[in-house]
Amino acid sequence: MISSSNRFHGHNSLKTVYSRGQLIRGPLISLKYTPNTRRKTYRLAVVVSKKVNKSAVVRNRIRRRIYEIARNHQLVDQPYDIVLSVFSDSVATMSSEQLTDMLKKQFQKAQLVKTPAQNS
Repeated sequence: MISSSNRFHGHNSLKTVYSRGQLIRGPLISLKYTPNTRRKTYRLAVVVSKKVNKSAVVRNRIRRRIYEIARNHQLVDQPYDIVLSVFSDSVATMSSEQLTDMLKKQFQKAQLVKTPAQNS
């Protein structure tokens, strides 16, 4: 799980991302993001609807897997608000390498990924 400072809080906090954000759509996951100049770090939310899978256990597994990849790989270091929407329950069973590669490609398309110069 990512830290509390990198999570959205409250019911209306996603409204600006949905209304003003830019969309990068992939085959299984879409990425919607917008810059947030009022914060110093990024915020991330993972949305998995009941249409994906009726079981809350599976939906929560998908959510936890994506949060863990975001925490371990530290994909973003700029103040962005990011919402990942999952469209398929195959995300729950795919290998972590495939899921990591898919997320990294979407973050690269959005130009949110840290560059090697920023890592040092």
